[in-house]
Amino acid sequence: MDPITKLADKPLENPYQPKLAHIIRIVPQAVDNYLFQVRFASETENLHFDYRPGQFNMVSVLGVGEMPISISSTPTRRGFLEMCIRRVGRVTEAFYKLREGDLIGIRGPYGNGFPVEKLLGSNLLLVAGGLGMVPLRSLLNYAIDRRDEFGDIILMYGTKTPVDFLFREELEYLTQRADARVMLIVEESNGSDSEKPWKGEVGMVTQLFDDLVINPKTTFACVCGPPVMYRFVIRKLLEKKFSKNRILINLERRMKCGVGKCVHCSIGYKYTCIDGPVFTYWDAINLPEMI
Repeated sequence: MDPITKLADKPLENPYQPKLAHIIRIVPQAVDNYLFQVRFASETENLHFDYRPGQFNMVSVLGVGEMPISISSTPTRRGFLEMCIRRVGRVTEAFYKLREGDLIGIRGPYGNGFPVEKLLGSNLLLVAGGLGMVPLRSLLNYAIDRRDEFGDIILMYGTKTPVDFLFREELEYLTQRADARVMLIVEESNGSDSEKPWKGEVGMVTQLFDDLVINPKTTFACVCGPPVMYRFVIRKLLEKKFSKNRILINLERRMKCGVGKCVHCSIGYKYTCIDGPVFTYWDAINLPEMI
């Protein structure tokens, strides 16, 4: 047994000590957005690491620092993890210098994630904006892999321009299947890739609600995107008569240490890393500073 695997197989009693993992694949997405696929150095960890769609890990570049990253893979597909990382700071800059085969550290999973047990048997309406597609991709693929346990699956996804779409090839493939209805929209079509000119909808993601016919009593709406998006999307959902308990919002942008010690993610009396990052709209009403 090599030293790395031997070290990784030791039981970890310290919650701050990361598990070691190898980068096995790097797939460019939009500009400064890469999808990293990783496997734990411990085969036991690869087989038994479990999580919910919507949860996140603390990911570290050894010797540099760590950052909270939403898991974009689905627990229905074992043996690897996927994380879409945007280059925005010191730690992510160091991450982008890594190559396939390099080691990283992972703590987690943290947070509550989406309540998948409650979602079973219901329709799903996923509304994503920009980087918000990262955690919703996990829930989308989870529902597709367990297709018989869900009703209709609808994805609404909006970005600034066509080249800003994450997982564009996956979504285009999904539009050709009957598993889900995919509705894409861009704010500006002039950012089209010359090889793939944009022929779809132009406008804000809320525009997609105009032609939506769905039963709010049998549907859960799951929303993730930039903070400014929530107010307008929730307004549309309330107009469609969605119950406040059936609107789930993911505040993955507020995550910090993962274990509730730094207090940077606190919202009133709640912590995003412990009580979230998934909250109901009822939570948001009781804690106005949440969105």
